Amino acid sequence: MKPFWALLKRELASVARERTILIAVLIQLFIASFSSALLLGLLSLYDPDSVDVTARVNLRVGVVGALGDALAPFLDARGLRVVKFENVAEARKGYAMQLIDALVVAPDTKAEVVTLQLYLPRAEARASLIQLVLQEPLKRYENVLRAEHGIVTRYNDLKGTPPTTFEFLYSVILPVLLFFPAFVAGNLVADSLSEEFELNTLETLLAAPVSWHSIVGAKITAAVILSVLQGALWLGLLLLNGTALQNVPLLLAMGGLLAGLFGVTAALVAVLFKNREQAQFVYALVLMGGIGVSFLLGVSPLTTISRLAIGDAFTGAGNVLLFASALGVMVVALSLALTRRASR
Repeated sequence: MKPFWALLKRELASVARERTILIAVLIQLFIASFSSALLLGLLSLYDPDSVDVTARVNLRVGVVGALGDALAPFLDARGLRVVKFENVAEARKGYAMQLIDALVVAPDTKAEVVTLQLYLPRAEARASLIQLVLQEPLKRYENVLRAEHGIVTRYNDLKGTPPTTFEFLYSVILPVLLFFPAFVAGNLVADSLSEEFELNTLETLLAAPVSWHSIVGAKITAAVILSVLQGALWLGLLLLNGTALQNVPLLLAMGGLLAGLFGVTAALVAVLFKNREQAQFVYALVLMGGIGVSFLLGVSPLTTISRLAIGDAFTGAGNVLLFASALGVMVVALSLALTRRASR
């Protein structure tokens, strides 16, 4: 086992010198650290109406007019700071002094038709965000006015975030954060092993008391360790961002199994093709084909990760064991290929 541990330390140390791998890790770190901001940005493009619920903004809204007293509680409930002014001129001065971010002018008399005036910043991006955030309070205020005028409205106050938020967070961001480290792990194995073939350094290693299985196993183990550490860090950052995650140990296990599965696949491809460019290309093709087939068969790892994270009652350790079985089959195939290679 000593040669194996020596090779493992060598592989882990070599990762620190790989700029491509470090850049990939930094990209993942950015995604995990700013998942809330990325979620808000994606939602603003895909479903702008959901931003009024998802956005965590600190806005100060000025209110002018007698009817503004009825509007203020709804603004407070949305987390907006309400600043009351006696008249529009005073409110405009406050806006010029940046005391408020937006201004709502409500009429002083209860007319048959109530018209509100909304003053927004000139910056289109900020104005659009403020407008989206104000939608919910203004809709609630509209229901109050309807009730005062004898118009019956049925309004169901459903708690929680819109489905689009749920879809992006658990179906896109979380699976990507666990899938990408595994993909990079396989890429690292394919690149490292094919480089050994191209530089003819395997003969030097085999001159020492090590076997093919030890060399390839050390490369795969190092890649899996790095992938699991990244996955644990990303899940921790998501939890710090306020994301509710269920079955965290199973999620980490899925990340490790995917890294092992991709690493073994990459090693098998590298042993067969030996050329770095060919190995990388074939590895990517095999991976995309495998993911596509898994979707068709209903056993996609991305879907499994999403269901584990939300606590699906029909997804658990049995689904994770399915991927462990697939990993076992791939390990046997790789072992046979290495044995055949060593016997030449």
